[in-house]
Amino acid sequence: MKITVLSGKGGVGKSSIASSLAVLFSREKSVIAVDCDVDAPNLGLCLGLKEEDFEKEEISTTEVARVIKPKFEGYEKCKDVCEFSAITIDEKGLNINPFLCEGCGACELFCSKGAIKTEKVVNGWIGSAKKDFPVFSGQLKTGQSGSGEIINLLKEKASKTEHQIMIIDASAGIGCPVISSIKGSDFVVAVTEPTPSALSDLKRALEVVKHFRIKYGVIINKVDINPDFVKTIEDMLETEKIPILGKIPYDIDFVNAIVNLMPPVVYNKKFEPLFESIIKNIETASK
Repeated sequence: MKITVLSGKGGVGKSSIASSLAVLFSREKSVIAVDCDVDAPNLGLCLGLKEEDFEKEEISTTEVARVIKPKFEGYEKCKDVCEFSAITIDEKGLNINPFLCEGCGACELFCSKGAIKTEKVVNGWIGSAKKDFPVFSGQLKTGQSGSGEIINLLKEKASKTEHQIMIIDASAGIGCPVISSIKGSDFVVAVTEPTPSALSDLKRALEVVKHFRIKYGVIINKVDINPDFVKTIEDMLETEKIPILGKIPYDIDFVNAIVNLMPPVVYNKKFEPLFESIIKNIETASK
């Protein structure tokens, strides 16, 4: 079973919740945890792992154009074909800014044959580490693109490890990394908090989940920071017939757990009954 934990808005406690679910699930079943936030991975940190703990392999999922012949007949027109303004011209001829180039290949097709070539570049890494269970993570290199493809490779690598439960920690938002994270999932746990921005982002994220026709439920974190707005969220979920998997009160020990690189359920066992209840609700809602 693949369970993806997501949130439209960052900072709502998604990774802390994902790490706690992985720990409790692992007590009964074989579990692997996959951090699919390759722009800013921190699930490993929540589980007490550092980047150097991961056995890495560099990967290349994107291309960048490179100038072979800076000047040729009509080279000035080549600049206009780039939709990303990556091509500039100086006294030496054509230049390509690798940080603006999206590797689409239009310039290679349009310009004089052999003047520009697109080449594969190393744009990130994926890897695994062992805690109480296997943890998979990856990271996109600064200034590079292709996070969605990195996530696809990461999930493919993780799937080769025997497991009953895969916990996927998605990135915030609704972009390509989130789509790649939830694709193929059996259930989605959407995490929100009682603020207008979090609710707005939750609605957008759930639209993506609905598109893939995946069953889902919602966890409301920090419920006691704004009880009135919690009622607004509950009313919306009731109207949409969306199950509430759990409501978590604000607790400084959640913060302390992150500071000490531990899942909340490991840092303080008082959280165990709450997360055990959430797991039961996930099992019920996913049927």
